[in-house]
Amino acid sequence: MVMSSASRHNGPVNRSIGNACDRSITPVAPAASGSDFLQLNPEEAPAGGLSDWLARRLRDAIADGSLPVGSRLPATRVLAGELRVSRGVVTEAYQRLTEDGHVAGRGRGGTVVVAAPVAVPVAPAAAPGPVVRAAGSGGPAGAVFAVTPPGADVFDALRAAPARIDLSPGVPDLAAFPRTAWLRAERAVLKGLSASGLGYGDPRGALELRRAVANWLARNRGIRVDAGEVLITSGTAQGLGLLAQVLRDDGVRAMAVEDPGSLGARHHLRDRQLETPPVAVDAEGVRVDELRATGARAVLLTPAHQFPTGVVLGGVRRRELMRWAAEGGLIVEDDYDAEHRYDRPPVPALRSVLAERVCYAGSVSKLLAPALRVGWMLAPPKYRDALVDAKRFADLGNAVLPQLVLARLMESGEMERHLRLLRRRHRQRRDAMIAAIGEHLPGAVVHGAAAGLHLVITFGSAEFADTELAGAALARGVKVQPLSWHRQRPGHPGLVLGYAATPPGGIAEGVATLGEALSEVVAEVRPRGR
Repeated sequence: MVMSSASRHNGPVNRSIGNACDRSITPVAPAASGSDFLQLNPEEAPAGGLSDWLARRLRDAIADGSLPVGSRLPATRVLAGELRVSRGVVTEAYQRLTEDGHVAGRGRGGTVVVAAPVAVPVAPAAAPGPVVRAAGSGGPAGAVFAVTPPGADVFDALRAAPARIDLSPGVPDLAAFPRTAWLRAERAVLKGLSASGLGYGDPRGALELRRAVANWLARNRGIRVDAGEVLITSGTAQGLGLLAQVLRDDGVRAMAVEDPGSLGARHHLRDRQLETPPVAVDAEGVRVDELRATGARAVLLTPAHQFPTGVVLGGVRRRELMRWAAEGGLIVEDDYDAEHRYDRPPVPALRSVLAERVCYAGSVSKLLAPALRVGWMLAPPKYRDALVDAKRFADLGNAVLPQLVLARLMESGEMERHLRLLRRRHRQRRDAMIAAIGEHLPGAVVHGAAAGLHLVITFGSAEFADTELAGAALARGVKVQPLSWHRQRPGHPGLVLGYAATPPGGIAEGVATLGEALSEVVAEVRPRGR
């Protein structure tokens, strides 16, 4: 840089003036503490609560997008210096965010934001149809629960609704996704992949993945199957839709479903013009006598861990069901989270004992992440070729590269290691939810705690609508699903609460908020009942 002559010669003069002034001015006050990073000012923190204050400010910044995914937080030493607090205060705040799944340590890469911000959705145009405004449903937030019956886009609307705590069911601990193992497997696959391997794949799925799935099912579900019998799908949802199409072409007009049972599954079946007559579920599982009474030729079941109640299909019912199938019925077995068990031994898959009359469906959505969109179906010989044709004309087959990476994970033992990790974490979170329910919702009855990724709670003969309770909870920033969404016939109010994707602290806070919402809803119901 070139300096002017005046600048070169003013140095000593300025220093002498400064020295003279230093002897006469009063001492300068200490610099105010604070940081340009998020304009943090520790003077805003309550006495003795610096770490809580800092963690809360960082969570808010992540939630509103000020700290997007991939952002690097300042080093603890640097931020502590700027705020003029002890380094332990910053370290403790970062640790809390790590436990919550908001950030992750990357060694020399520092501490990085890994949680996505909460998106505020654009309000959709009002759809035609019967709309019932539920009292206590929490204003605009509760509008998700105001349409009766819920439409096919209801889960999209709930996912898009802003909330600080998400207790929706059906999602594993996504923060535990084995990123390092996935990247390692991906590099190995790409290193060994020939140029021809980048072309169109087999519509049935990559042979490597079909073999890996066959081996996985033999090890973990007792199902003996050849790779040629496995069809890879874009999740269980696509498999169910393809099967419904094939069955309708075969003259089937109805597939019976459990009641309560998955609302999403009903939507997929009805989209393919299949009727879904309800069959009651009790403590032993599906009522086979009611199934016979429907006259349906097919039934969709979740026998290892019934959704949503968590009931296991009992031995007597299994034998009754097999007799029904032997008479010409088709069982569609959705084995959606059978691997997630904590307090009971594994339950054999129906497909392992009745291959000719069971169409089996599974996926990695509850093992790894729904974002992968990888599932599989094992169809009886009667429908196998038709299902392959339906898959071919739907999309020519799943993307090949993710299939090859997943196959490598499954065959390397990495999936079993990941499952063991998930079981430990999910058990801890389940226990935290049960404890919180006992403290904040003492009148609720808990169902389905022995396995799975969610609990169901019911409130006996309470007179409020569970959609009102879910709406009041959402207005307070907590997402849940009302049990009535998954019923076709009236029943006691309840909630379906997922625990796998939320740390214990968030679970406790979320259930405490549910207790507050319940008090509000009950208070509103009492005057209406007078």
